[in-house]
Amino acid sequence: MGILSRFAKPVPSTAEDPTAIQVAAHLGNEKPDISQVEAGNKSSNGENLYHVTPEMEQRVVRKLDKRLVPLVMGLYLLAYLDRSNIGNAKIAGMQKDLHLSSPDYQWLLTIFYISYILFEWFALMWKVIPPHIWATFCVVGWGIVATLQAATFSFSGMIAARFFLGFFEAGYGPGIPYLLSFFYLRHEIGVRIGVFLSAAPLATCFAGALAYGITSGNDTHRIHNWRVLFLVEGLPCIIAGIVTFFILPDSPEKAKFLTEDEKLVARARGVRQVGGEEMHRVGHINFKDIGVALLDLKNYFTALMYFSCNVSFSSLPVFLPTILSEMGFSAIDAQGLSAPPYFISFLLVIASTYIADRTQQRGITIIILSLIGALGYILLAATKATGPRYTGVFFAAAGIFPCIGNILPWVLNNQGSDTKRGTGIAILNLVGQCGPLLGTRVYPAQDSPYYRLGMWVCAGFMLFNGLLAFGLRCLLVWENKRLDRKYGVVGRIDGDGKRGDGVEGGGLAGVGDENDGPRFRYVL
Repeated sequence: MGILSRFAKPVPSTAEDPTAIQVAAHLGNEKPDISQVEAGNKSSNGENLYHVTPEMEQRVVRKLDKRLVPLVMGLYLLAYLDRSNIGNAKIAGMQKDLHLSSPDYQWLLTIFYISYILFEWFALMWKVIPPHIWATFCVVGWGIVATLQAATFSFSGMIAARFFLGFFEAGYGPGIPYLLSFFYLRHEIGVRIGVFLSAAPLATCFAGALAYGITSGNDTHRIHNWRVLFLVEGLPCIIAGIVTFFILPDSPEKAKFLTEDEKLVARARGVRQVGGEEMHRVGHINFKDIGVALLDLKNYFTALMYFSCNVSFSSLPVFLPTILSEMGFSAIDAQGLSAPPYFISFLLVIASTYIADRTQQRGITIIILSLIGALGYILLAATKATGPRYTGVFFAAAGIFPCIGNILPWVLNNQGSDTKRGTGIAILNLVGQCGPLLGTRVYPAQDSPYYRLGMWVCAGFMLFNGLLAFGLRCLLVWENKRLDRKYGVVGRIDGDGKRGDGVEGGGLAGVGDENDGPRFRYVL
């Protein structure tokens, strides 16, 4: 995970920023290494305060990048692989063996998202149940169900398997960005969520290559190729889930890979984020904040944006092999050709979230990506030649996945407490995951081989997504000006975590930079 180490930027010292991390020695069982911290002032009750040095904090962030982010990304890759491989299984013989009509296949796609939507509230379980236990439940659960798909012999059996696959996956993916917010500051979290979500296009790319390898030979095995595909991609999840129980940290302070001094620094980062709330981040929900978040218009802007992206996000991976095969490619070549667009998308997810973190301009980033995705779908809808249409696939994938990678951190950036952030993620998913219900049903068989209806619908929603991003950004500009008039001008936090601060006296005791208060400003 060396790429993330380059993104780990130290925070300014207290001489540069009066809100730089301070930590009382009593927070840990042992005092921090004095060679790594600067002695500070006395706290209100007379205890010594220490200023954590940027070098020590950078070391903690690097360790989190190497141990936490690859784990959650790898598990999401497995989840997305199991979710989307039904498209590869279809053209590898599943449709024929199970006697599926086109409406039957669309129902297999839809039923997954019905259960996924019904259990979106599982995202809040990361705050209630120790994360290593909850993650194990979800990963082992979907691994067993994904594997059992290979044993189905009827449409009803596959419907049941897809329903429970959505049940278990709903508990994992939607809550991981929320989990990461306990470990990373707001100017750091975007690229980490980007790396996590980049597993989706990477999994789709890998699915195409793996399906190509499994289905490229003649179907002469005792087990049909599509059944082997489900087995190969399902069994590893069970093993991964068991391993997760032992290696996923519940919080920075409980991470076994951090030393006692580093755990103290990690806790200090939490204090800088949320102030006095740091001691109650896991196992406690503020029901008043849930009500405030439910009435916050900004959450519905991002939820509609997520809905718009998911119309395309859900349909492209499962229909792309079919679309390519109906461009004139053989079924085997279609599996292989579905991989390159997603590899480009994988790179752009990481690059775009990194740029948005550095510039703190997520709205503009999303607007540009929405236009790129819309261009891809317009090419697919308006042309018949294979070359332009395959080019359109690249543009579509390059817009959809990076858009979602920037929407999720935008929600977390702009909610003023942990409970509000969790509720914002829940709203995002409850509304946004309805998008696949439409996206998986706009490619009717009678519309082949060009599927113009689906392409125009997806193009329209990508343009709508850009319009929503523009509207939300304008609202956030207005909100920031209102807060400036109330509390005074506060300089924005840049990609290094530094702030140009106009608030007299700096931060306030017990109030973090990322919770509602005089220093909180929205990320544009």
